Amino acid sequence: MSDGEMKDGAARQTALLDEIGADCHRLAQELVDSFSVAGARVATAESCTGGLIAAAITDVPGSSAVFERGFVTYSNPAKQDMLGVRDTTLDSYGAVSAQVATEMVLGARRRSGASFAVSVTGVAGPGGGSAIKPVGLVWMGLSGPGDLTSVIELRWDPAWSRALIRAATVRAALEALIGRLAQPTRGQETPGSP
Repeated sequence: MSDGEMKDGAARQTALLDEIGADCHRLAQELVDSFSVAGARVATAESCTGGLIAAAITDVPGSSAVFERGFVTYSNPAKQDMLGVRDTTLDSYGAVSAQVATEMVLGARRRSGASFAVSVTGVAGPGGGSAIKPVGLVWMGLSGPGDLTSVIELRWDPAWSRALIRAATVRAALEALIGRLAQPTRGQETPGSP
């Protein structure tokens, strides 16, 4: 790749990062407004984003009416201690998995008492990826009242910067929470751990 192509790629990523940042600000405001009207509270459980989802929400004035707490569980022991993720789950599936994202989001809801929660665990890069779990792979858990907890697989471009992968994950989490609030309550809560 030539210097010119590298500069063009970096410029495109910077522009995309700015666009996603603006989206996150708008979505966080929408989340605070809609959750306030609904009288709902939210908790976050974050690994690869390191608290950026919580930061986006709490950047909005009035967020104290809807934001309960955030768990930044970057290490496996933190996931176990703070959220009740089981060591057998971590051993069997690894930290970046649908199973761990599920246990993270359930732990966040149960331990916070929030009506809604989101969790993210993934590989933001630039290193740490593998053929099975490449850079850009993120698992997101989502849980709300009366809802069977859902898990969403996100796959971002592995050529993206760490900042871009993390920002895109924040945007996806905010969109998912807003979308979940708009859904009618259904089903029963997922049983099991933690």
